[in-house]
Amino acid sequence: MDYLLHNKKAWNKLVESKNRWTIPVTLEEIESARKGQLKVLLTPWKYVPVGWFPEIKNLKILCLASGGGQQGPVFAAAGADVTVFDLSPNQLMQDKLTAEKYNLTLKTIEGDMADLSVFPNEYFNLIFHPVSNCFVPYILPVWNEAFRVLKKGGVLLAGFTNPILFLFDESDPTAEVNLSIKNKIPYSDTESLTDEQKELYKINGHPFEYGHTLEDQIGGQIKAGFIITGFYEDSIHQTDHPIAEFISTFIATRAVKL
Repeated sequence: MDYLLHNKKAWNKLVESKNRWTIPVTLEEIESARKGQLKVLLTPWKYVPVGWFPEIKNLKILCLASGGGQQGPVFAAAGADVTVFDLSPNQLMQDKLTAEKYNLTLKTIEGDMADLSVFPNEYFNLIFHPVSNCFVPYILPVWNEAFRVLKKGGVLLAGFTNPILFLFDESDPTAEVNLSIKNKIPYSDTESLTDEQKELYKINGHPFEYGHTLEDQIGGQIKAGFIITGFYEDSIHQTDHPIAEFISTFIATRAVKL
């Protein structure tokens, strides 16, 4: 099964069902951004530290796999030149509608986060990449492409899943998570699920996910040429996953292309 096509359709369905990551920002958030007060998320709950951002006004920003009408419109309201790049046309439509609603200007492009060939070398000043590379099987191409399209001195802000989440059996998204360890890391839905389970994912609009090693998540950025200059952890609620009681389940990094 083509994971890109499957995940595109799944995220289109998630927009229709009003998943949290498909709900656009409010007027209040837009007005705050217009005053220079940025509140954006790389991970589920912690806002990105203000000190992680350079001066936003007139900055060329790529919101990478970041559709949904959330981060892109905030950066546009703060005065940036924004391009939102996402696999899901429905997610991109959320950005378009939000921009129209609040009289903002931004561009949207549909595509695979691991292939940024539509952009020239050293084009952007900042890449904002919230938790999303868990939806592609290989992330080293994502880091390599991000490095290529960033200008020297450019910044990559990335959020990603702690791979510990993928140790447990979540093949039935409607069932309670059992904390008995089942899977190895790296993990792949497309390799581990049965054909029957994959069909259920298709019917239910559940995207395929992949658990990447920390060596690829963090070491992969360094291998691509980045210098890590910031790091924090975040978590989901215990009601979403019981492991959250014991360990942070998400990571954010700030990386610079020297």
